[in-house]
Amino acid sequence: MKPKIVIIGSGFSSLSASCYLAQQGYKVAIYEKNTTIGGRARQFMRDGFTFDMGPSWYWMPDVFERFFNDFGKSASDFYTLDKLNPAYKIFFNEDVITIGDSMDLICAEFERIEKGSSVPLRNFIKKAQNNYKIAIHKIVLRPGNSPLELVTKETVGNLDQFFTTISKEVRKRFKNPKLIATLEFPVLFLGAKPSNTPSFYSFMNYADFGLGTWHPRGGMHQVIQAMEKLAKDLGVSLFTNQSVTGIKVDSQGKAIGIQLAQQTVTADLVLSGADYHHTETLLPQNLRQYSESYWDKKTFAPSSLLFYMGLDTKLKNVSHHNLFFDTDFNQHAREIYDDPQWPKAPLFYANFPSITDPTMAPEGCESAFFLIPIAPNLEDGPEVRERYYKMIMERFQELTGQDLGNSILFREDFCVRDFKEQYNSYKGNAYGLANTLTQTAFLRPKLKSKKVDNLFFTGQLTVPGPGVPPALISGKLVSQLISNHLNQKK
Repeated sequence: MKPKIVIIGSGFSSLSASCYLAQQGYKVAIYEKNTTIGGRARQFMRDGFTFDMGPSWYWMPDVFERFFNDFGKSASDFYTLDKLNPAYKIFFNEDVITIGDSMDLICAEFERIEKGSSVPLRNFIKKAQNNYKIAIHKIVLRPGNSPLELVTKETVGNLDQFFTTISKEVRKRFKNPKLIATLEFPVLFLGAKPSNTPSFYSFMNYADFGLGTWHPRGGMHQVIQAMEKLAKDLGVSLFTNQSVTGIKVDSQGKAIGIQLAQQTVTADLVLSGADYHHTETLLPQNLRQYSESYWDKKTFAPSSLLFYMGLDTKLKNVSHHNLFFDTDFNQHAREIYDDPQWPKAPLFYANFPSITDPTMAPEGCESAFFLIPIAPNLEDGPEVRERYYKMIMERFQELTGQDLGNSILFREDFCVRDFKEQYNSYKGNAYGLANTLTQTAFLRPKLKSKKVDNLFFTGQLTVPGPGVPPALISGKLVSQLISNHLNQKK
């Protein structure tokens, strides 16, 4: 009889791992603390409006397709994808950059801003495409056990890119600050400043300009629902409203199950897709791999202040995805990473999925999602949330020429305190551990516990890193480690 595996949490990485493990015949059960599955990718619905509470960008469609292909399926078996055109708009003080759905359109937009800039742009994206092939088909498929995993023919030839930054590479080629901001934006998904992110991560620019921005009809939660269906079809059991209060370890130092509020669930192996730091607090102090000082010294991706609003009008002058870069990019980054504080004039993001997907809001209405990146662990309360809400609404009105005030049917907000309470997120971070040079690959927390036998981890605080596509890959990587581990014990 195949071993029983319990998984803590039901985010992308947990669902991914559960599918791969069930495919191999293991008995798999997922335990989720919240009322619905999906982790940060839950969905919020109210009065006919639908909101993705977390991830809202569908990049790297090839990674999603490969995941479903591993089970003889295709993404199109579960949901319909639309390529967005424009992919997104970036609002500056006196201009708006529109990113189209092809390199020709993007190059034309760059030429409008800076004459001759399309030539270095094509060269930059060509190099980024090469990095993408190396990263997605080579590096991220390694489990992060050894620095030797990074030593391949391709990476040795690109070693210099690990010792310079995205910021330096972009600024060598472009002078216009708006184009610089446009090219530095995608690495923010990795959770660190462009000036601290190795230039090798320009592969995110290829994911952006080369592969495009997509939208699953019905929202990103459609991917979660697809993975849930796949998992159940493979025999995975899923339980919600089940908060794990401890990991059971026997006298030989083996994980033998989990403790819930009302019962103990026994298992042959425990996998956690929940917050890594929180998971280790479920163990006695002597069985934790990483100290509090270890976590405290790490660079975490930002937290976020989010607003979800139902509007009784259709919007003008905006697209599905919108970035508001009308303030100082560098100052906001410093207020997140260098001198953590509530930002004086934050950049922000606005998502209106109902512009392209009418299923996301009632007819004649718009679903609106606003996000302000902030430093983790800030003091957060109703007054500060209201102050920042007013701040971005004033700027939104000024930059787009429309006042939302009388159109708002309802508003919900979500911030640091909620990330901690609902996701057990360390310091209330939103995206995990940043992918800086000293927090890449084998330098990240390990997939396999060094102190507790039969205990494994997956998700955004371990390899490969933050983001939805890396989460799918993380689930696959840990499933392979678990299978090898259990086969060796036979």
